[in-house]
Parts: sequence; structure tokens; C-alpha cells
Amino acid sequence: DRIHIPNGLAKDVQAECLAYDEDIANAGRLDLQLLGLGANGHIGFNEPAESFSLETNCVDLTESTINANKRFFASYDDVPKQAYTMGIQSIMMAKKVVVVVSGADKADIVAKAFTGPVTPQVPASILQMHPNVIVVVDEAAGSLI
Repeated sequence: DRIHIPNGLAKDVQAECLAYDEDIANAGRLDLQLLGLGANGHIGFNEPAESFSLETNCVDLTESTINANKRFFASYDDVPKQAYTMGIQSIMMAKKVVVVVSGADKADIVAKAFTGPVTPQVPASILQMHPNVIVVVDEAAGSLI
């Protein structure tokens, strides 16, 4: 009863995203934000872009994200091409953020995200500015740090 996600079947996407942000604001702020790290540096489906998306929104997934998720579906055609994502603002307002990353294929993006410049081209890099982040990596993912 303390876990909430947007309704992916909502008819009015914009209204659903706004309602989700309002729910977060009404709750005060998130206690814990648990994230993975996409191969392209995305967090919570905040894909690389020219600017950080602050509010919850519906995004077009990049080809690399679609390919990374195809293992969960019977065929490529079944993989969603869009997703709701919590905005960077809500993620950054969480009291604590935990990022879990594994695999040698993520070593380069881990290094870029957590030791490179903060840029919307590597959305996870914004977490360098959060006061309470724990990044859990296996040896392979952390090999370039």
C-alpha cells in the first residue's frame, strides 16, 4: 500500500502524469528511490536528451533500451516502445537513492555517470548532485572506476 506507479493504461496520459506528480507532492517526498542504470545512462527511463525532464512523462524508448528489455517478452514486437518515467525532479527529491548495476557491459556508462560531467546526455550523472546516493555495482560494472 506504500508503492505507487502510474497507470500505464490511462486514457489521458498527460493527466495521469500530472496526477502522479501530485501524489508524490502530497506525500511530501519519496523515502527511497530504487533505480537501475540503462546501458545508455538512463535512470527510470529518463533517456539521454538535450535537457533533463523534470516531471513525470511518457517517453519514446531508445532502440538500446528496447533491445535491453526484449528478453522479458515473447517477441521484439511485444516490447513497449514507450514508457512512463518519473521526472528527474522527483527522483532528486527522494530522501535516499539506491542504484544497482551489474555486468561488464555497464562499466563504461558507470564511469561516465558517476565520475564524468553532469549532463542530460547521461541522465544518471545528475545523481552526482544528490546528497544521499548509494551505488551498488559488481566488480565488472565498477571496473573502470
